[in-house]
Amino acid sequence: MNKAVSAELDRYFSVMIQEKLHSSKGRLQFYLSRLFEDISFENKTFMDVGAGMGLFSFYAACMGAKEVLCLEPEAEGSDEYVRARFRKVLSHLSFLDQVKLDHSTIQSFEPCGKKFDVILLHGSVNHLDEDACIHLLCDENSRNSYRAIFSKINSMANIGAKIIIYDCSRYNFFSLLGIKNPFASDIEWHKHQSPNLWAELLSEAGFCNPKIKWHSFSVLGSLGKLFLGNRFVSYFFSSHYYLRMEKAL
Repeated sequence: MNKAVSAELDRYFSVMIQEKLHSSKGRLQFYLSRLFEDISFENKTFMDVGAGMGLFSFYAACMGAKEVLCLEPEAEGSDEYVRARFRKVLSHLSFLDQVKLDHSTIQSFEPCGKKFDVILLHGSVNHLDEDACIHLLCDENSRNSYRAIFSKINSMANIGAKIIIYDCSRYNFFSLLGIKNPFASDIEWHKHQSPNLWAELLSEAGFCNPKIKWHSFSVLGSLGKLFLGNRFVSYFFSSHYYLRMEKAL
C-alpha cells in the first residue's frame, strides 16, 4: 500500500469514528476485511445499494475505486437528514470526489449505460421490496418482483462482477422460540430470508458461484471468526451472513 492510500485510509477511519458511523478503528478494519475479502477496488466501479451515510462507499473510494455510486432512497421527509450527514462526511473526505449520492430506488434508477464491478447490498436486500420479501416463500408474484430486481442489477453488472449481500437469516433460535433475541433485539425475523433463497433467485438472474460466510462479532477478531463464524453457532446468536456471487461469463 503506497503512502497516499495509507494517508487516505487513516483519514477515512478517523472520520468514520468521529461521525459515529463505527465504534473503533480496529473493529471497522476487521469488519471491512471480512466483508470485502479478496476483492480489489483498484480502478473498479462500485455500487452501494442502501448506502446510508457512505461507510462502505468511502472505503471503496479510498481503496482505488474510480467511480462510486451510493444508492440511498429515503422516506418522504427524511431525505435532508441523510443528505446533510452525507455532505458532512464528504466535507471531511473531499479528496474522494468520485463518490456520488443518488436517492433513487433500485427499481427507478436509470443507469444510463453505467456498469459496475462490485455491487453491495448491506442490510438492504429485504428493503428492496419489503412486502414481497415477507411472502417470498409462498407467493410467486413476490418471487417475480425480486427476479425483476436482480435481473436489473445483473444488467448493470460487468462480466465477472461481484455482488455481496450482508443480512440476517430468518432462521434463528430465539425467533423459533418466539422470544426477543438478546444479541439482536430489533430484528423482525419474518422480514428476512435465508442466504440460500437469495442465492437461488440470484442464480435465476444470471449470477453464479455462491459463497456463504457467517458473521462473528468483530470485537472478538480472528478468534471470533474461527469459533463463531459458522452456520450452527450463528443460529444461536444473530444469524448474520455474507453471500457473495458473481456475474456469469
